[in-house]
Amino acid sequence: MLLLFDIDGTLLDSATDAHRVAMNAAIKEVHGMDPAGLRAKVDPAGRTDGEIARLILLDLGASAIRIDETADALREACCRVYAQICPSDLSAHVVPGMPSLLAWLSTRDGVMLGLVTGNFEPVARLKLARAGLGRWFRGAPGGFGSDSEDRAALPAIARRRAGHVAPGETIVIGDTPRDIACARADGVRCVAVTTGWFGADELTSADAVASDAAELRVKLEELGV
Repeated sequence: MLLLFDIDGTLLDSATDAHRVAMNAAIKEVHGMDPAGLRAKVDPAGRTDGEIARLILLDLGASAIRIDETADALREACCRVYAQICPSDLSAHVVPGMPSLLAWLSTRDGVMLGLVTGNFEPVARLKLARAGLGRWFRGAPGGFGSDSEDRAALPAIARRRAGHVAPGETIVIGDTPRDIACARADGVRCVAVTTGWFGADELTSADAVASDAAELRVKLEELGV
């Protein structure tokens, strides 16, 4: 069984300040545009870093061709700046109970932990390391925002990296409707958690909804984990 965890809002709560600063700095560096001039607010929940950058840049007047041509440079700049400014300790942002849940899952026969996150991979790995959760995801397979702007593509990428795990043996765990949508796009199950910005009534299309880490364990056991 492959369990693909989202990060922001699922494993970590409100650990996005440095990430946002790094993205804005990368946009200024690569495009010479200031995100402070954004006309419409971009909702980042469940989006990939690449999609967030594209929406910001389009609003600021960048062309789609220019965005495509500079995507690699923007990703590299964002990851570089994030590595420079990421707080040394993010443990205060860990969702309560998640370390115990991950420790339990790591002892389950036939269970593999992985990631599906909109974060660029270096950002994701550093966040988890600084939060004290990296030990459970060291070398873990995943689908990241650096793999595709389209979050719907990420579960299949993670399954392939895990050794072509079948959709029926995969569960996405996330906190937004976009997490559910990406699971559905790949034909895999999804357990949603209300540890982020969305309530249970907004996550009803998941296979199960949990309010916290303890209930998440129960829901996963009910799904055969």
